[in-house]
Amino acid sequence: MTYPRYTDLAQGLPSTVPFVGPETQERSRGRTFDARLGANESGFGPSPSAIRAIGEAARGAWMYGDPEVHDLRRALGSHLGVAPEAVIAGEGIDALLGYIARLLVGPGDAVVTSDGAYPTFNYHVAGFGGVLHKVPYRDDTEDPEALVAKAAEVDAKIIYLANPDNPMGSFHGAERLAAMREALPEGCLLVLDEAYVEFAPEDDLLELDPSDEGIIRLRTFSKAYGLAGLRVGYGVGHPELIRAFDKIRNHFGLGRVAQAGALAALADTAHLARVQGEVEAARRRIGRIAAANGLTPLPSCTNFVTLDCGGGAARAKALVAELGRRGVFIRMPFAAPQDRCIRISAAPEAELSRLEKVLPEALAALSTPVHEK
Repeated sequence: MTYPRYTDLAQGLPSTVPFVGPETQERSRGRTFDARLGANESGFGPSPSAIRAIGEAARGAWMYGDPEVHDLRRALGSHLGVAPEAVIAGEGIDALLGYIARLLVGPGDAVVTSDGAYPTFNYHVAGFGGVLHKVPYRDDTEDPEALVAKAAEVDAKIIYLANPDNPMGSFHGAERLAAMREALPEGCLLVLDEAYVEFAPEDDLLELDPSDEGIIRLRTFSKAYGLAGLRVGYGVGHPELIRAFDKIRNHFGLGRVAQAGALAALADTAHLARVQGEVEAARRRIGRIAAANGLTPLPSCTNFVTLDCGGGAARAKALVAELGRRGVFIRMPFAAPQDRCIRISAAPEAELSRLEKVLPEALAALSTPVHEK
């Protein structure tokens, strides 16, 4: 085959995606899941005012969205107490991670992350030829000190840290993150993924400081705001870094309907508070369901709970499969030793009731010993 002439990098990459979506699994099963508890979406739904705004904006869907995302960036700036010039909006955190990699990562450049952390970031780094250096979790949490030490060792351009963490649900407070930032090697950017920040202790968050050139904070409307299907994320950083995105971003990537929905969702603080309350109640119920079945819930500052299955990866993987066969979609962490766990998203009562019913059945199906990997 003569055409197309792929780059050497593209030819060397595997044909893969970071996740297998529930829809793919449903097509394989030939039916839909009864409970969708694996993607950390918000089954509590978006704000009613956001739904109305989406409907109204749909009439203008023939037009491209504002490429400057003017109204949403200004609303976010006002909401966060920063200048709009310090805010970048894009097609979810996933897209922003891709833009960051494109801006900073060239072939052979060192990047540091945690072993088992968000695979999409790794996917983007590999796509631009970067070299990933991973450090293990410590006590089932990401290890800020080890990340900084590794970055100094390999002269990393980027450290990626999710806080609160996915997939474990843990959280590092402001004091520890401030110490991490202080110890950051010269020329290394801390990419702080805060997709779950609305579920973390508000009084222990690292202060937003757009004058700091060494950090960018990434947040999303996909979790607490219930707009995962619209793909709206944003970053807060130094204005010079934010302006650099204009060199490489898809200026028309964030559609008109998505911008309108996010703007209305941001304004509905009462709905956000209700969802936060629902998530807290759901986390408690997941913990009770887990304990009743001999599983150990780990502390969570997210909209999911990670459960220690008390075995190795083979047991956790088998439990994911058994729950899937019973119509409950969940996921598990991707690296040892955290892959002994499963992860359950907070969800409305009916879906958690389904989990409560079938979890004992799924565990009973594992009564035949499984060889650990």
